[in-house]
Amino acid sequence: MASYAHAPTPGSLPSDYAAVAQYAAHRSGGGAHDDFTDAEPSSSSRPRRPSHPTIPLPARPTESTPLLNPPVPRIDEDNRSEEELSTVALYLAELRILTKYSLPVFGTHLLEYSLIIAPVLSIGHLSTTALAAITLGSMTASVSGFSILQGFVTALDTVLPSAWTSSQPELVGLWSQRMAVAMAALLVPMYWVWFNAESILLGLKQDPEVAYLASLYLKWVSLGLPGYAFNLISRRYFQSQGLFVAPTRVIFIVAPINAVLNYILVWGPESIRLGYIGAPIATACSFNLACLLNIIYGCFIAPRTAWHPISRRSFTSLGVLVNLGLAGVGQTASEWWAWELVALAASQLGPAALATQSILLSSASTTYQAPFAMSVATSVRIGNLLGESNAARAKVAANTAILMALGVGLFCSALFMVFRNSWAYLFNDDPVVVNMVAGIIPLVALFQVFDGTSGVTGGILRAKGKQMTGALLNLSAYYVIGIPFGAWLAFNWSFGLHGLWIGLTVSLVYCAVIGTWICVRTDWEREVRKVQARLDGEREEQRKGADEEV
Repeated sequence: MASYAHAPTPGSLPSDYAAVAQYAAHRSGGGAHDDFTDAEPSSSSRPRRPSHPTIPLPARPTESTPLLNPPVPRIDEDNRSEEELSTVALYLAELRILTKYSLPVFGTHLLEYSLIIAPVLSIGHLSTTALAAITLGSMTASVSGFSILQGFVTALDTVLPSAWTSSQPELVGLWSQRMAVAMAALLVPMYWVWFNAESILLGLKQDPEVAYLASLYLKWVSLGLPGYAFNLISRRYFQSQGLFVAPTRVIFIVAPINAVLNYILVWGPESIRLGYIGAPIATACSFNLACLLNIIYGCFIAPRTAWHPISRRSFTSLGVLVNLGLAGVGQTASEWWAWELVALAASQLGPAALATQSILLSSASTTYQAPFAMSVATSVRIGNLLGESNAARAKVAANTAILMALGVGLFCSALFMVFRNSWAYLFNDDPVVVNMVAGIIPLVALFQVFDGTSGVTGGILRAKGKQMTGALLNLSAYYVIGIPFGAWLAFNWSFGLHGLWIGLTVSLVYCAVIGTWICVRTDWEREVRKVQARLDGEREEQRKGADEEV
């Protein structure tokens, strides 16, 4: 459920790969660079080699060592080969690695959530009209902008991790440059929509004053749209290299500044107070500040191993990114739009149902962060393993992630069931709302198991470059099965909000079961060959470019 329900915010979107803090401690302790080690497996009986972020020392090859050994840093893990580990030991090793990657994402994403919560809280106390306007503006921004960018950038989830562990790590920089070119073209129609939002919203029969204020929000927040797009690219650039700590540091700096800016620009001293427009200006400033900090980190702190000089090659092979990106939009944005439709349907059932829907969505959004973090970790881990031609370990990583998602889902499900009668009091004291929440909580509890599994399998599909498969899965789940079935139960059979959530649950059961079946049956050797074919194509293109220059 990488959807509006889980993260209805530009700062905390479910497909937005948050930073995984790089804190895998060296077994014997050590310096700042001890989290890195080389790519090849080595026997525990051999002396451990010193680690360095850019110049790993050569190792005695084993029969599982890739023929082309890239001089790139790797995150610390058990260096024994698959032949030296039992099945249980392999799964436990992957469990440890995925857990280390996943836990920081959960914490970091909560910080990112504040980038949009702060303006909503600030504006909400100005007036009811202002709150309605920023809600409408945020929804419009999500549907027509942020969700599309989030989906499009998932193309990098396929090409960057495998490029980093290949013999051509500089392709990480090249593909990132190509994505920047594609993103720049994508921003043009978004700006047109946002600057004509008032007439569009009036055409959709919105209140004139609300439509005007919503369009005002979009015009000011658009100042940060290029920065937001660049941040999506830079996160994947750092993340694919194992520099997971970089975006974490950036958001740790930006989040409190964003909160302070919102307060000062909306409610601060009269001489600098801007009122309503202060919130979108603060958001745009935060996006651009994060962009600037990412550039500084990439230029002056991060190793240059992955960088590729800007050249004509930055404008080649854009078709690959466009195809993967559009499929990623179908996979990611389709879920966002589905949840917008569900929210709209809930608003037709009355204020109590709408309040209940808000509580349930907020709860599901919070619990989804754990499986979302695992989907991030899984996508990176599998991509790295495919890049180093380790098909066997990629299969273990995928299976381990699915089992982890099931475990986390069962835990969240039990949590909801234990507190089902008192959960609503965290948000509201209205007895009608409390009773409605308690009645639907069992569905939400069941929802958790399949929601988490669906999220993790989506990450596996992205690592394989199967965004189109994920898109078709989500489109059929929500628009062919779940939403029509839920609406039929809600309005034709008077099930109300229960009916809508039954439809959502059916959607995710479908996604989880089919997605798991596809992932478990994956031919990982074939996936390795696909990655190698892509890398060979890049090598040939580079050779042709060199010949032309000569």
